[in-house]
Amino acid sequence: MVVGALLTACGGLSTRATAPAPPTPTTQERLPVYVVKREWHVDVGIALADAQPLLQPVAAAFPASRYLLFGFGDRRYLLQGGAGNMAAALWGGAGLVLVTSVGRQQPEQVFGPDNVVRVALTPRQMSDLQGFIGRSFAWRDGAIVPALPGSHAVGSYSAYYESVQRYSALHTCNTWAAEALKSANLPVSSSGVEFAWQLWEQVRRLENTSPGAGSPKAAASIR
Repeated sequence: MVVGALLTACGGLSTRATAPAPPTPTTQERLPVYVVKREWHVDVGIALADAQPLLQPVAAAFPASRYLLFGFGDRRYLLQGGAGNMAAALWGGAGLVLVTSVGRQQPEQVFGPDNVVRVALTPRQMSDLQGFIGRSFAWRDGAIVPALPGSHAVGSYSAYYESVQRYSALHTCNTWAAEALKSANLPVSSSGVEFAWQLWEQVRRLENTSPGAGSPKAAASIR
């Protein structure tokens, strides 16, 4: 049961992008990061308009998106499935970066308001967060490497990309999401985080302490 929970954590809800990105914010504004709980899995998302140079190659693959969500998972299990790969993943193996494109609707409308927390970041924090995400991708000749070349809408996600990070029972999709938030100098610990609920307890505290970021209406005021 624990094995299944750790790996099923890397599944979620697919979306199709249909709308242009919102206007680019100025450097004086706080920028929202979207933390999304998808059952057993937590994603970290940004508005497409906020994508900085390191993530612009990803943004270019989804030009009609309004938001991009990023997650992490085990390569063998995600690409091949099967109980054997599920169990083997817990011993450690190659990871994948999972990207979900969100189009016309806001994340709260797609995943439900109880499953989305917006946290307001300074430009420096946003740069650090995107740096962590960008460095999680495998790069070849200056380009990110798709796990399934030319393929989109893979299972619950819009695309899979090769990662330089490894997946294991001690470094799950939720550990990765905690590390991403921690990289932005947010008060989040990744130590001992394997399941979504362990991270979500910390994320909800961020919602209560981050000025102006707790609701869609409030978050709109920081853009």
